[in-house]
Amino acid sequence: MDESKWGQDPLSGLTDMQRLGLEAALQDVNAGDGWSWQRPVLLRNRCWMQLNRIQLDQLHRLLPPDGHAEAPELVHYQTLLREGVDPLMAQQTCWDEFGINDCQRALQTFWTSQERPNHGWTAQRYRTLVSLYRDCIERGINTIPMLVLARKGSSEPHQLHWLTGSPPVMRHTCA
Repeated sequence: MDESKWGQDPLSGLTDMQRLGLEAALQDVNAGDGWSWQRPVLLRNRCWMQLNRIQLDQLHRLLPPDGHAEAPELVHYQTLLREGVDPLMAQQTCWDEFGINDCQRALQTFWTSQERPNHGWTAQRYRTLVSLYRDCIERGINTIPMLVLARKGSSEPHQLHWLTGSPPVMRHTCA
């Protein structure tokens, strides 16, 4: 299958049944009243040719975001470095404030998480999706986020697309 097509049209390759399900989801969104954590999110698994509709409040359980880089110990260390503090002094400061064991555990957990592909699905991306979704709905833009999941074993990121209209069209893409 031509990979270049996926970057251009996230709807290409959908079956007729999947397109009907997508249209039903868009109708539900259009009929919805205001913001809710029960709003739909679409997960597209290209390997299994699946398009699943879930509720936003299920997303973090079905596709857990990686927040290891946001450990307070690591964030504080990075802040100190940005402020121009010498790396050894920054490390010592973090050890004093958080304890050596907690700092080492945060760093070890972070590096271990880097060995497992998260396909760019971080806690920050998750929060951004929720924030953009809420902003769109509150501004009266009825849209559905669709995450096109990266293939297992690849280094590509999950792709986020915003779908609106009937027939569905892609509004914009965040890589």
